[in-house]
Amino acid sequence: MPAPSDAPSLDQLAEIGLFGGLDKPVLEEFVQRLPILRLMPGEVVFREGETGRELFVLLQGEMEVVKQSKSQRESRVAMFGPGDWFGEMSILDVMPRSATVRALAPAQVLKMSASDLEALYRRDIKAYAIVVLNVAREMSRRLRVADAILADVMANLAETYSRRG
Repeated sequence: MPAPSDAPSLDQLAEIGLFGGLDKPVLEEFVQRLPILRLMPGEVVFREGETGRELFVLLQGEMEVVKQSKSQRESRVAMFGPGDWFGEMSILDVMPRSATVRALAPAQVLKMSASDLEALYRRDIKAYAIVVLNVAREMSRRLRVADAILADVMANLAETYSRRG
């Protein structure tokens, strides 16, 4: 079965960190099987609190990640561009979505469900391990960034209150 005309090329997919290290046959299967969603600016991929079992790879466009505070104030916490992926937490921990993700510009995203990942596990344990390791590396990188931001916020708060006292 040929890939859809708007499907990413194998080279394009291989450049995306989630798929780094995968063999050509695995990439070909992803190109042929994984659906591509088209989004217009303002369209929501998923909302904070929803259940989900998919991750999304941004092929084109720009996305924003927003969270609501306890007072229902919305804050942007991240932005994604081509080659980034999001939604992986719902595949790993089966908890509700931790944030809302929406398109800022016309976008195309590749959708990978938990069942797609489980099918990969059954067919090719090595490829499955590579994908999971790639997810773990990105989550570790994001945690380091969040830790640095939190440390800066705490230092700024401490400095602000020490000047007042």
